[in-house]
Amino acid sequence: MAKFYDDITPHIHEFIHKQHVFFVATAPLDGAGHVNVSPKGLDSFRILSPTKVAYLDMTGSGNETSAHITENGRITFMFCSFEGPCDIIRLYGIGRTVLPGDTEWDELAQHFNQVLGQRQIIVADIHRTQTSCGYAVPLFDYVGDRDTLNKWCENKGEEGLVAYHAEKNSRSMDNLLTPIGQRAQS
Repeated sequence: MAKFYDDITPHIHEFIHKQHVFFVATAPLDGAGHVNVSPKGLDSFRILSPTKVAYLDMTGSGNETSAHITENGRITFMFCSFEGPCDIIRLYGIGRTVLPGDTEWDELAQHFNQVLGQRQIIVADIHRTQTSCGYAVPLFDYVGDRDTLNKWCENKGEEGLVAYHAEKNSRSMDNLLTPIGQRAQS
């Protein structure tokens, strides 16, 4: 059953490296606000140290994760096996958003394949990890990554993406300002 650790152990690191999808969960402090859970893929997650992770965040219809971690920092990542032995890993941490042009951007960006649809890097300091069974998670076969986002971003172009980010990614659905929105206001 569940076991807790203070960092990302070698077993957890190896497990995460094999997964094709992960989930990010955040929530605003206001209990009436919406909890957000987002699936992520496209080889966008990196373990930077036993207590630090980052992922290259792609353009999306909303920007809840960034808004929530700007407000309160809380973030949880979940990885579950859909192939092979069952297992679930959760990483609990305090996150922050790094935008293109921020002082950390170049250092962090070198860990990822740069793509047109990238909008920010989410970095988290991990203070607790958890393994659990995943006995009820179904088995699925990985077929491949979708190219839909890449095509959509190519059709938008760089200027179109900047305008889209300003329009759709500046505030959360609960009207919390994101770093993209903060930058637009300054």
